[in-house]
Amino acid sequence: MLYDFNEAKEHLVNSYGVLEPIISYGDGVYLYDTSENKYLDFTSGIGVNSLGYNNEAWVEATTKQIKTLQHASNLFYNPTTVELAKKLTESAKMSKVFLANSGAEANEGAIKLARKYSYDKYGEGRHKILSLVQSFHGRTITTLKATGQNKFHNYFFPFPDGFDYVKANDLEDFKEKATSDVCAIMLEAIQGEGGVIPLDKTFVQDVVNVCKKKDILIIFDEVQCGIGRTGKMFGYNNFDVEADIVSVAKGLGAGLPIGGVLCAEKVSNVFGPGDHGSTFGGNPVAASGALVVLDKICNENSFNEISEKGAYIRELLIQSKNPQIVDIRGMGLMIGIKTKCTPSIVQKECIKNGLLILTAGKDVVRLLPPLVITKDELKHGIDILLNILDNIK
Repeated sequence: MLYDFNEAKEHLVNSYGVLEPIISYGDGVYLYDTSENKYLDFTSGIGVNSLGYNNEAWVEATTKQIKTLQHASNLFYNPTTVELAKKLTESAKMSKVFLANSGAEANEGAIKLARKYSYDKYGEGRHKILSLVQSFHGRTITTLKATGQNKFHNYFFPFPDGFDYVKANDLEDFKEKATSDVCAIMLEAIQGEGGVIPLDKTFVQDVVNVCKKKDILIIFDEVQCGIGRTGKMFGYNNFDVEADIVSVAKGLGAGLPIGGVLCAEKVSNVFGPGDHGSTFGGNPVAASGALVVLDKICNENSFNEISEKGAYIRELLIQSKNPQIVDIRGMGLMIGIKTKCTPSIVQKECIKNGLLILTAGKDVVRLLPPLVITKDELKHGIDILLNILDNIK
């Protein structure tokens, strides 16, 4: 097995800013490297491992399923995938779901669904998708174009047309750009990759009201902030609005690739046979893991606990009065800490001290711990982080 960092780099495409060490296994909310060093994980594999590592119920369910049926194609239904579709749509209060493999795929599906809805109803010429400046929606060509950050719009030209960008929390900018050729707007309740920036509730509600009058579909990208991460089923549930289309992924699978496009009744029958597809979408092994997540995470008791844990993190950070901390933002267990010092330096120092964290942009430390983490574990991690902030130059 490859345990040498430089040797590993020889065989993998250099498309990630890979950090040392090499991770070997995980247990609970801890990861271990190939030298048996232990790390408290505040990353969840970038929001994926909602149940942490080696969760007994998840392991049992996925192991049983992989021994029973690992794949059957979407030419046939299978009990596990159908059960997930039922439980997910009911939990989300949506009508139907298209199952895929990732967040980018889910957002691609959401875009296609919105455009077909508009084409079926209004014909050609009403296809534009609005998204927000500083948004992030994926790495495919189309979802890169939907991403409202210029740094991602390099090298891969030409991009598909039919996209425009609205300043977050600027209602007048939205109204100006909500022209007759717009079919949908895609929003993140919290702009994760853009700096962990929650949207303003009044802005979201006003946008939704305008969209209802103009029959512009509301798409919420809940890939990172959905499935309990903010202390609600979805981030947008914090704004008291309804969505037409919701994309999910990451935490739903708790470690296995999965994505989904949730459809309100209005758009539930827009796709017909042949309009969209995904070879591995609805894979029964991934679906079995997702069922455990919905059972463990998506209930009011769990949501309340997640909210309490998020409030506890804020309390610890505020009480510290650490001079390096400029701002604390986010919801639930999706926390952004704007710092005076460089987040990437903080990240590397945390690794040396047994804590794994994320960054978001040039000045934000991002925390996405497993949703099952305890307050004692959170306290331990925050103590490490604050100590590093105290001593960093």
